[in-house]
Parts: sequence; structure tokens; C-alpha cells
Amino acid sequence: MPYQSNELLFNHFRDHGIDLMPIEQQLQLVAPNSPNLPLYRDMLLTVLRMAHDDRNRWNAKITLQALRELDHSFRTLEHYKGRRKVTVFGSARTPLEHPMYALARELGATLARSDLMVITGAGGGIMAAAHEGAGTDHSLGFNITLPFEQHANATVDGTDKLLPFHFFFIRKLFFVKEADALVLCPGGFGTLDEALEVLTLIQTGKSPLVPVVLLDSPGGSFWRDALGFISRQLEENRYILPSDLKLVRLVHSADEAVEEINQFYSNYHSSRWLKNQFVIRMHHPLSEAALHDVEEGFADLRLSGRYHQQADSGAEHEEGDFSRLTRLTFAFNGRDQGRLRELVDFINLPENWAKPQPMHTTQHARDALRAS
Repeated sequence: MPYQSNELLFNHFRDHGIDLMPIEQQLQLVAPNSPNLPLYRDMLLTVLRMAHDDRNRWNAKITLQALRELDHSFRTLEHYKGRRKVTVFGSARTPLEHPMYALARELGATLARSDLMVITGAGGGIMAAAHEGAGTDHSLGFNITLPFEQHANATVDGTDKLLPFHFFFIRKLFFVKEADALVLCPGGFGTLDEALEVLTLIQTGKSPLVPVVLLDSPGGSFWRDALGFISRQLEENRYILPSDLKLVRLVHSADEAVEEINQFYSNYHSSRWLKNQFVIRMHHPLSEAALHDVEEGFADLRLSGRYHQQADSGAEHEEGDFSRLTRLTFAFNGRDQGRLRELVDFINLPENWAKPQPMHTTQHARDALRAS
């Protein structure tokens, strides 16, 4: 959707008789013909308005630090843009001899074998174990600067795979922004905070739908007890929708965790909003029978209209490889993300994919056309 410039910014400088033409000239000099010019213009004008007000040095320092961290992270992570990544959360205090340490290490190795990068907070415990298993080539560490406890683990320390952060909120942003999936191991306040924040972002549609896997050791009760509390207190009191619990999967092995992630992307590729339409990109089109089942079985997800499947040849507003993907488009209510996850599970079943047309049938059709 095209960005609409903030007229209030322009009006602020116009009302104070400040000429903005030099800003336009500088933008044309450094980013000529960029489709992002309106965004860059409003960024600059926002900073200039802060400078014009000049009210608080602390506010200016926060803004500068945040911008620097964002810019550095964007530049660094651009190198890994084409690779799927999994964020792993868990306690930094998990000791080497704990069963979860070995399981997290196995998780990292299993993710790496599926060519998935492992993102952690770069610390010890679960984070160190997951990176140990994955190895440096498949690891990214988002470290937070703290006076105690949070030192980078040996796998990423001193490498270009380590990103230091001053602000927790920016670090959290990249934990979620870069994640194609999240695996949560047992932990303390920080892990629970991350788990609930991730679920809140997905439940409210502020973050794209991705697999959220709760990993516990065989026989472990950490996540089972947590889910029991959520079911009894949140679901039964209607603080959440019953389908919201579909957003998480509880597993007890590394293989199960990675299988859950790979299955999620077996047909589903990604999604986006296009004006008031929700678009699901798929590797394989759905069969006519499956499309009918979607129409009937997931009618509650639509505000109006019908589900429309469109082949790659007619894809609009798509760039690069996305243009070759089949799209399923509908007027999503935007509320029931748990049911959306059920729809994704449905389109990922191979029996619901359209059968590819045999080559000899296609050739026969061409020959018939030539003969006519």
C-alpha cells in the first residue's frame, strides 16, 4: 500500500516559514527515483521537528541511539535476507548438565541440517546450547549490553554473527522481525515475557503468522502447566478466543520442533495485506475440491465476498520471486489468528494441492490446437 505523507509535518514548517526545498534536493541527490522517498522525507522532517522544538537532550539521545541501532542491524541482517531463521528463547541459567541443555543443542543441530539459521540472545544456557548445535555458520546472536550475566557465548563471540543492542525494545523487534519461526524452551521472567509478547503480537495481527513451538524435555511439565493455566484462566474466562491456543504447539523433541516448522512452510510461503484484502502466498495451488472446502469450512474468516485463488501469471504488486507464487485472497476479519493458523494447516496438506498436469496431456492439447 502506498505510503501517505504526514501533512502535519509539512504544515508545521510551513506555518513557521521554514523552506523545505533543501531537504528535497538532498533526498534527490542521495536516493534519486527511490520508491521510499516519502518515507525518508518524513523521517528527516520528524528529526527536524524535534530539533526545532529542542526540548529535551535525553529524548534526542534516545532517538539517536535507536536510529543507529536500527540502521546497523538492517545493514548487518541484509546479508542473511534470503535465509529462513528461527528464534530460540530460553533461560540463560540452564546448566550444562540439565536435560534441556542437551535438547537445545540437539535443536540447534537439527535446525542447521534443515538450513535454518538459529537466532538467540547470544548468552549462556539455552542460548549457548542452541548455538553450539547450530555452529557459527548457522547462528546469529542478538546480545544485550548488561553489567552482569549476559556475555556473548563462544559460538558467536568475536564474529560478524553477533549484534550488540543497547535497548531491549529494539532487540525484541529484531527477534520477531527476523523470525520465520520461534521455539521457546523453559525459562524465567524473560522467557515468559518473550512468549507472551510474541503471542500477543501474532494474536493481534501486529506480527505475521509464524510457527510458535513450545519445547520441553520428555516428561517435562513447564509448558504443560503454563498451557493449563492459560486454558483454565484465560480461555474459560473468555479473555482469549478458544482458537488462540492453536497458535502454539507443544513438542518434546528436536525432530518434532523442526518438523513442525518445515511442515508450516511446505506450501504456505508468506502473507500480506493488500488494501482490505489478505493475501496468502503458496508454492502449490489448491485443488478445486480443496478450494470448495476452504469456502465452506473457513467462511467465518471472511468479512464478505469469497476466497479467490490467482495463479502467478496475474499477480499484482509483487516483486522478484514472489510473483511466481499462487495467491489465495480474501477479506480477512483480521481478528481470529488461531483460525487463520488452521487454514494454513489445511493448505499445507499435500492431498489438498492441485495435481500437476501430466506432460503428455499438455503436449496432446498443443498438438490438437495445431491440427485445428
